[in-house]
Amino acid sequence: MILAAGTRLGPYEILAPLGAGGMGEVYRARDGRLERVVAIKVLPKHMSSSAEVRQRFDREAKTISQLSHPHICAIHDVGRDGDVDYLVMELLEGDTLAERLAKGPLPLEQTLRYGAQIADALDKAHRQGIVHRDLKPGNVMLTKTGVKLLDFGLAKGLADGAANPMLTTSPTQANLTEKGTILGTFQYMAPEQLEGKNADARTDVFALGATLYEMATGRKAFSGTTQASLISAILRDEPPPISQVQPMSPPALDHVVQTCLAKDPEDRWQAAGDVGKELRWLGAQSASGARAAIAAVPRRGMRRVLPWAIAGLLVLATLFLANELRKAEGRHPEPLHSFLLPPEKTAFRLTGDDAAPATVSPDGDRVVYGAGGKLWVQSLRTGAAKALSGTEGARSPFWSPDGRSIGFFSEGKLRRIDAAGGPVSTICDAPNSRGGSWSTSGDIVFAPDIRTPIFRVSATGGTPQAVTRVDPKIHTTHRWPYFLPDGRHFLYQATNHNNPRSEQSGIYVASLDGGEARRLVSTFGGGQYASGRLLYSADTSLMAVRFDAASNATSGEPLRVIDDVHYDMGTWRGNFSVSRNGVLAYQVAQAGVGGQLTWIDTSGRVLGKIAEKSEAYAPQISPDGRRAAMVLGDPANDIWIYDLGRGIRTRLTSGAVATPAALWSPDGSEIIYTSQSQPGRFVLSAIRSDGAGNPREIYSSTERIEPTDWSRDGRFVLVTRGNIGSSDIWVVPLADPAKTSPFVVSHATTDTSAQFSPDGRWVAYRSNESGRTEIYVTPFPTGGARVQISANGATQPRWSSDGRTIYYVSPESDLVAASLKIEGPRLEVEETRILFPTNFYFGPRVGLMGYDVRRDGKGFLANSAGDVGAPRVALVQNWDANLPK
Repeated sequence: MILAAGTRLGPYEILAPLGAGGMGEVYRARDGRLERVVAIKVLPKHMSSSAEVRQRFDREAKTISQLSHPHICAIHDVGRDGDVDYLVMELLEGDTLAERLAKGPLPLEQTLRYGAQIADALDKAHRQGIVHRDLKPGNVMLTKTGVKLLDFGLAKGLADGAANPMLTTSPTQANLTEKGTILGTFQYMAPEQLEGKNADARTDVFALGATLYEMATGRKAFSGTTQASLISAILRDEPPPISQVQPMSPPALDHVVQTCLAKDPEDRWQAAGDVGKELRWLGAQSASGARAAIAAVPRRGMRRVLPWAIAGLLVLATLFLANELRKAEGRHPEPLHSFLLPPEKTAFRLTGDDAAPATVSPDGDRVVYGAGGKLWVQSLRTGAAKALSGTEGARSPFWSPDGRSIGFFSEGKLRRIDAAGGPVSTICDAPNSRGGSWSTSGDIVFAPDIRTPIFRVSATGGTPQAVTRVDPKIHTTHRWPYFLPDGRHFLYQATNHNNPRSEQSGIYVASLDGGEARRLVSTFGGGQYASGRLLYSADTSLMAVRFDAASNATSGEPLRVIDDVHYDMGTWRGNFSVSRNGVLAYQVAQAGVGGQLTWIDTSGRVLGKIAEKSEAYAPQISPDGRRAAMVLGDPANDIWIYDLGRGIRTRLTSGAVATPAALWSPDGSEIIYTSQSQPGRFVLSAIRSDGAGNPREIYSSTERIEPTDWSRDGRFVLVTRGNIGSSDIWVVPLADPAKTSPFVVSHATTDTSAQFSPDGRWVAYRSNESGRTEIYVTPFPTGGARVQISANGATQPRWSSDGRTIYYVSPESDLVAASLKIEGPRLEVEETRILFPTNFYFGPRVGLMGYDVRRDGKGFLANSAGDVGAPRVALVQNWDANLPK
């Protein structure tokens, strides 16, 4: 049941939906009596159809309403209007703790403060005889005034009934409370809950410990690939100590959390209030330590102190100041570690073709990175971040030597912008760049495409000139250039697409003056220079070897600096950046990266998993539903076919260097894909899906093309044509490919992901013509008029099998269904509804499809990323402090 705006429930007027879940829909509403805005939860009819259930619900709601506490969401009223039962609650503004943790761990100060507030709220409930039984980050709201504990929908009276003998099991879960039934959310459930035993206050203490662990580390305390393995982990395993995951955390926090997570309830803290006291004590110790460190710094030394860490990280600031004092006194400085967080309501864009990894300014004061579709510059002194207008879709940013300007790539161009913001200047063409670097003499070296040498151009513009030469017998690409201090010599990565791990792949040094390039290190991860060392990545390790910038020669043995640097397989780059003065930024390696084919129904329930987890992506179900085509092997991609029944895969192409797309013919006999066998030529080819015979060429282009859909009648193929960040939608008529023509060409920078409706009358696609990526539908083959389907941003459009629904993914990663009304030539959106949250694995491109729709209409085939969280950026000051001098 969805209530329309204007619907009245007693004295309350529905204003807008806020969300939905198993416990009912939640709406923003106006209280006409008290003239205030509230939240109303409407209970599903099946949960309130019994008079006895309603009485018990009323009784429990009234009891919970007496939980007056600053960190518990207040219940104002309970009511019934006709056959609709509802709760009236305090309206909260903010994000849930789960949404915040998707960006990484909390600073220590926030972990201690929020944790103490949650503990106090639980203690209040426990003292009144109520156990929450479903404490988890999703039930904690972060507001301006602190945390608010939500949803006592699974709450139950304490077993002894001393405080409230009338309180009974919540009727909102009436059918799930039989003896031995498991309630709650698995990853936060205590062993006794999993065993079907009675829950008491100590059960909530266990969930509090699991939540605290995740707040401090950004990782779940317990995990498993299946429900059974997760339950086994909770019953038997101990999570790694917090201080092992986050070395800067105090050991006392380990003690608090480990005691919360004791398997036996008798071994835990016996009251949530005790946990709150411990956390407040830890917070006070951290604060007093900071004051002591500040008081100890001499006045002259204070002016030199660089509060390098993110603003608000109190304990990190303490350590930093102590380190500065140590340096001022002539003692050995130590490396300092922290994390960089993306701006509010954005996510980092760190890997893949369209990535903008975190890049530190030469003086180590600022960092530039991609988030929310544009570039941001953030101060490492104050933590203040500013978005740079005009950098939408920007990739691979790099700094000018004086730190005043930033170079970047977008819409097939090399551009520059003032680091403080301002107009964007275009320098030259760069169709599909692989990095750039800016010299002290005003030159920029850059790789304009994936299979080109390094070029040189003036930062003020001009005609680029090649400064390296690609020997096709050895290498197919030169990329990721990096200027050395003299402004003439530069490093670059040389690799062969067919054998990237070849001994000939490595970091080379070359000169603007010409001459033979010389290999310095055999690797395939890109190199940089700082503090007398050549830094490069070897898989997930950051290595450093002595480097004489005068003679351009290495010496000595390489040393391992960091062990968990993310390596971007899609672009052959280790995601790290160094400043001149010892500041290092890097993306933390993500364990378990990859996807697993998973059947999911329309409610988000997992129906089954197929094959093993892998780095394959872009699933496409065959017309008969028995197979799926996927792309694997970045960046030298090939197409693989998965047998969905047997869970095995076979390679279809070999050495095809396929672009990220593979389409089934309507009868399933062929696969269409694009390959780039030579620079500047993209070939649309078809190959038999059983692997027999050789590919046949259909169409070729000097511009990048990616097929996105094949019409059900077999006559047309839709392709995205143009550079990444600047593309249009074209139609290839298979009867006469020479008549290939544009179909959607707007003023947008990107039109892509085009999908035929099942009857072939419509095309859905995504475009950022409005300044934000949205889903549109236009008639086929006429085009022209279009209907906007999404309203708040969207990607990955897919049609339902009956053509009456378009699915898409929201900016919050929810799968959304838009129901359509189609009458003749008219199409309009009747309603949109959120189906379930997603976590897809996309491979090297976030703009690809992470799922496909089953032809029988019973759900989806998703490429699930499992429990892999959002990417994280680590910061290290004095990264070289412990290296031999």
